[in-house]
Amino acid sequence: MWNHLPFDLLAHIFSFLPPDSLARATSACKHWHTCAKTCPVSAVSLATGPHRHPPWFLAIQARDRSGSCYAYNPALDRWHVLPLDFVPDPIRPVGPIGGLLLCRPAIACSVHLIICNPFTRRYRLLPPLITARANPAIGVISFGDQHVPSFQVYVAGGMSDISCGGGASYEPTLEMYDPKSDTWLNLGAMPVEFAVRLTVWTPNESVYADGALYWMTSARAYSVMGFEVRSRTWREVKAPMADQLECAAIVRRMGRLAIFGGTCGGGACIWELGVGDEWTLIEVVPNELGRRFLGVKGSWGSTKCVGCDEAMYLYKDLGWGMLVWREVPHKARWEWFWVDGCTEVKRVGAPKVPFKGVILHPTLAPLLHAS
Repeated sequence: MWNHLPFDLLAHIFSFLPPDSLARATSACKHWHTCAKTCPVSAVSLATGPHRHPPWFLAIQARDRSGSCYAYNPALDRWHVLPLDFVPDPIRPVGPIGGLLLCRPAIACSVHLIICNPFTRRYRLLPPLITARANPAIGVISFGDQHVPSFQVYVAGGMSDISCGGGASYEPTLEMYDPKSDTWLNLGAMPVEFAVRLTVWTPNESVYADGALYWMTSARAYSVMGFEVRSRTWREVKAPMADQLECAAIVRRMGRLAIFGGTCGGGACIWELGVGDEWTLIEVVPNELGRRFLGVKGSWGSTKCVGCDEAMYLYKDLGWGMLVWREVPHKARWEWFWVDGCTEVKRVGAPKVPFKGVILHPTLAPLLHAS
């Protein structure tokens, strides 16, 4: 019976499977493999409808030459290892593009960008920037469906000298990658002050919300740099409790810009940006979970945060537990969860190394123009 089900019906059944189970289903027989690869419903439905699956958390090791990524599936509370040896160099994630991942080299001086799918082991290089530059701020705008996204990439500031030697100068210009023409467009000059601060004090995480790209500067006191895409204007937004925070990060939550911040010797909060660049307190990390997360040191200083519209993860290193604030659709509210850190996968110990987290909806859809 299963071998004779119509493709649309089989694809609908597949849409209830999480990505790891779908991947196993594709290897069951030729009929299932063909259905999963050719029917758009089997890919698109993974992130839509009442049975949509929560996004995954990816932990990519910083400057790791062995090439590995640890992926957490919240639906099954399970960690997986995804080898990244298919990309030419060690990478640092910039941000998700739908179910794909935009990355940059971890050790190269000048920036060249890569789009990859760690689940299908495919990648492609974006063309070189118009102006070669080191350590710029990179912003991503992703539109449309999670699995067939359209997007734009913005690169601002950076150092114009890519030799990694002396005599470098700041590059006060902005470029945008247009995927339709597969080219970079020069959007002109930007304020020198913003170029300097984005180059020196920005950890590169960007958030797109309400028509603007945002980056947070890590210099105390914290502040947020904003770029209005339509008008191509820059502005600064002061962070809440900016001079009291020992860690802070911007995230996107339900389409709005939010900030997570922890205070020295105190708790941690989440604020949302509203009308007139005013911040509103929307959540406080529960005391009991906060103490469990901080451990004996009791400091938020080494805490990192990454988020998307549906979830927010607080993490430290791979073996340390994570705090997750995420949407629970059937309850129509957000709740806090504790996630154990990854100490081993299939009885193989996980390394205790720094990593950068990314949240995305996995996709098994093919990567166009893959290498």
